[in-house]
Amino acid sequence: MGLSTAAPLWGAPGLLLTIALHLALYLRPAQAWAPVHRDYCVLGAGPAGLQMAYFLQRAGRDYMVFERAPVPGSFFTRYPRHRKLISINKRYTGKTNAEFNLRHDWNSLLSHDPRLLFRHYSDAYYPDANDMVRYLSDFAERLGLHVLYNTTIAHVTVNKDRGAWNGHYFILTDHRGQAYQCSVLLVATGLSVPNQVDFPGSEYVDGYESVSVDPKDFEGQNVLILGRGNSAFETAENIFSVTNFIHMLSRSRVRLSWATHYVGDLRAINNGLLDTYQLKSLDGLLESDLTDLAIVKDHKGKFHITLKLFMEEFFNQSSDAIPLPQDNNDNFAMRVAYDRVIRCLGWKFDFSIFSKSLRLSSGSELSEKYPLVRASYESKGSRGLFILGTASHSVDYRKSAGGFIHGFRYTVRAVHRLLEQRHHGVAWPSTEHPITHLASAIIRRINEASGLYQMFSVLADVVLLKENATTFEYLEEFPMQMLAQLETITGKRARHGLFVINMEYGRNYSGPDKDVFFSDRSVGHMEDAWLSNFLHPVIYYYRHLPTEQEVRFRPAGWPLPRPSALHHVVEDFLTDWTAPVGHILPLRRFLENCLDTDLRSFYAGVPRSERGHLSY
Repeated sequence: MGLSTAAPLWGAPGLLLTIALHLALYLRPAQAWAPVHRDYCVLGAGPAGLQMAYFLQRAGRDYMVFERAPVPGSFFTRYPRHRKLISINKRYTGKTNAEFNLRHDWNSLLSHDPRLLFRHYSDAYYPDANDMVRYLSDFAERLGLHVLYNTTIAHVTVNKDRGAWNGHYFILTDHRGQAYQCSVLLVATGLSVPNQVDFPGSEYVDGYESVSVDPKDFEGQNVLILGRGNSAFETAENIFSVTNFIHMLSRSRVRLSWATHYVGDLRAINNGLLDTYQLKSLDGLLESDLTDLAIVKDHKGKFHITLKLFMEEFFNQSSDAIPLPQDNNDNFAMRVAYDRVIRCLGWKFDFSIFSKSLRLSSGSELSEKYPLVRASYESKGSRGLFILGTASHSVDYRKSAGGFIHGFRYTVRAVHRLLEQRHHGVAWPSTEHPITHLASAIIRRINEASGLYQMFSVLADVVLLKENATTFEYLEEFPMQMLAQLETITGKRARHGLFVINMEYGRNYSGPDKDVFFSDRSVGHMEDAWLSNFLHPVIYYYRHLPTEQEVRFRPAGWPLPRPSALHHVVEDFLTDWTAPVGHILPLRRFLENCLDTDLRSFYAGVPRSERGHLSY
């Protein structure tokens, strides 16, 4: 009976049923491949991506982080090639204030968990990159961040929809074909594509990303390094003790970080080759445009530098027939043959997965390295698309620390605060105080705040004065170049005047050609505070919120438009601006002049004209 009942399944009607079941089973997963919606999508689980994930999670937002590798911080599993980071890990400062200590901790991300400070992961001042990998893994795991590992986003486009927050959704498609849809896209993929220069013979060049890191492979060799940044000097530092010599070639002069005050320029930890060059121990630095040169490989496998125009003139000739510069100039600096040529030209953003409709690049030189973003870190081409971390560095390139963890942990927080106001009606965090507390509030911040200190001339504190200047509202770490849009971005009103508190170096103190060790470089007297060279607080007072045009056409070299009044707090060797006479008194008098009131408690709110016979 059972057999006869089951038999029709294998007949004609049974075959149809089998096909129907087969289609049902295999079509059901197709429904699962419909776009998965998240309010926020974060590309990349490096430091910037994890930092944003932390803020989104604390706010209870719907988000997902996509990471192509099986672990967070995959960049650090391979780079830097020689494993030593140049971000300092200063474990001792003599201070117990956690915010102050972050000024000298360049590796920790921001969180509420004191266990997740990098000082617990390495004792080294310049840590090993493997410690960073371990730290980021713990950061993601302990905080329970939502990261989808082993997921490579292969394509990103936009789909217009009036119901979306920004009038469109971002559509992300992974390597399996699964689609994801989000209202806000936060790109934290870093710079991952090696910069290359296309010239004749470039095929003979070893890239920084693949060259051997074993010094034994370079023993007794003549080595040419193309590049002049930290990766070039890091490579040289690893091998210069075993080579015959190293020549380093770049189109521009070396930029020393202690002269430019830019942490991305050459750091002292990597500059051993400068000693051997200047002390005439065979190594040397040269300047030339790489696009004018060519590399010729001779029959012995040695490499010679010649001019590109020679290669073009003697096209299809054997390498031995191509002229070399020393044929006409026997004092040509690079007349020696090289055993190895290594390319160390830095990195650029990977635009390949992004649809052109997103308009991330304009084709200019800087936008080939970085995406086009506003001072708010939002894409100029697509509302709701934000660039975070290293890839957002175009905002402060060669000016501040926005391309590095100790800088972008604060710019990421600023972006999150912007999003909270824009999409959830949560105003920018602030505190309100009586006007008599104004000087002390500013003094506390300029002596402790890490965001102001690291993101100098980029993020600033803003004091909004209330009616009659009896109280004020204090906002921390606002993007300075967005000052004209402060009310929209923060949800606050700036109707009665405002102060902007910023940190700045002296206007003519930084640059690759500057002597930062000249005598009398420091200013010690408060009347000369405006001549301060080293990093110091500067307070701008505006009677009215500056307009977009005023911000855009501000004086050259100024971070903000000309204010109604300006005050420099004199530089301090200890970066400790608490001297009663040298720091606090001049600041208080400046504030009083701006407000036309006395800020001492027993004069609070009394206009100067009404003090009568009261004495100081």
